[in-house]
Amino acid sequence: MAEKNQHILSNAREWVIAKLGEDSSGHDAWHTFRVANTALRIALEEGADSYICELAALLHDMADEKLVPDVAEAEAEMIRWMHNEGVDSDAVDHVMEIIRTMSFKGGNRPAVRTLEGRVVQDADRLDAIGAIGIARVFAYTGWKGSPLHDPNLTPRDEMTPEEYRNGKDTAINHFYEKLLRLKALMNTNYGLQLAGERHAFMEQYLEQFYEEWEGKR
Repeated sequence: MAEKNQHILSNAREWVIAKLGEDSSGHDAWHTFRVANTALRIALEEGADSYICELAALLHDMADEKLVPDVAEAEAEMIRWMHNEGVDSDAVDHVMEIIRTMSFKGGNRPAVRTLEGRVVQDADRLDAIGAIGIARVFAYTGWKGSPLHDPNLTPRDEMTPEEYRNGKDTAINHFYEKLLRLKALMNTNYGLQLAGERHAFMEQYLEQFYEEWEGKR
């Protein structure tokens, strides 16, 4: 079984490269692999099923509404892929449940149900903060065509998923609308531990950014 699972995971990595290898929004294959590796670290510490965590992490952006024109079609393709690879039905259902419930979407989401889901969600959130998170937020807002910063545009609060995706935004506002909120939303003790240093780095970065913006440094 272990050999079969490793074969499935290896094929999943190849599929991710084929699908997301050219992405420039910050949701490329390298993002996926970082999330998978972090999920494995957290799973080990928290006693979660590492196979489910890694598979869900590898596939988590394959039906992301930001990246695909038809979410339902992309999800159906993912389910077919897993069945064709020999993933058992319970594992397919678990992976799909994790993927469907882990997205931030303005913070208006129900809590994930299983330990594996909480692990993968934490891993994905960790890749949105710290040095990597800073790099990704600027890549994403540039990809969207949003500005770097506008002091006259205040951060939004209590957004619907539609407002979060399509409202007027800037890279700097995204720190307040999402990134700086993520540490408090960590599910696992180890995820929270990892988030602390990354959160502090973002606060330090913003302090430097505003000083430079005002020409004070």
